[in-house]
Amino acid sequence: MAARAFKKFLPLFDRVLVERLAAETVTKGGIMLPEKSQGKVLQATVVAIGEGARGKTGDIQPVSVKVGDKILLPEYGGTKVVLEDKDYFLFRDGDILGKYVD
Repeated sequence: MAARAFKKFLPLFDRVLVERLAAETVTKGGIMLPEKSQGKVLQATVVAIGEGARGKTGDIQPVSVKVGDKILLPEYGGTKVVLEDKDYFLFRDGDILGKYVD
C-alpha cells in the first residue's frame, strides 16, 4: 500500500520524504514509558527523494541520501505529509543532520 502512495507523490528538488521511527515504549530494563515521557523521535528512514537542487551553473546537485537510508533529523522543522492515512515528513536535504552507517 505504501509503494502505491509514493507513486502518487514524489518530492521536488532537494526535498526528502521520511518516515519517523517508532518511539521507544519500554526501557532496556523493561519499564513501560507513558506517552508523555517519550521523547521526540529524531531518527527516520528515507522513503522518497527529489532529483536534487540546481546549482548556480544550472547543474543538478544530487541529494546526499538514498531511499532506505536511516538518518538523524533536527528536533524542529519538516512538513507533515499524510499519505494513505500514514504520517510522513518532508525535509530539505541540507536540514538532515546525518546518516547512520551499518
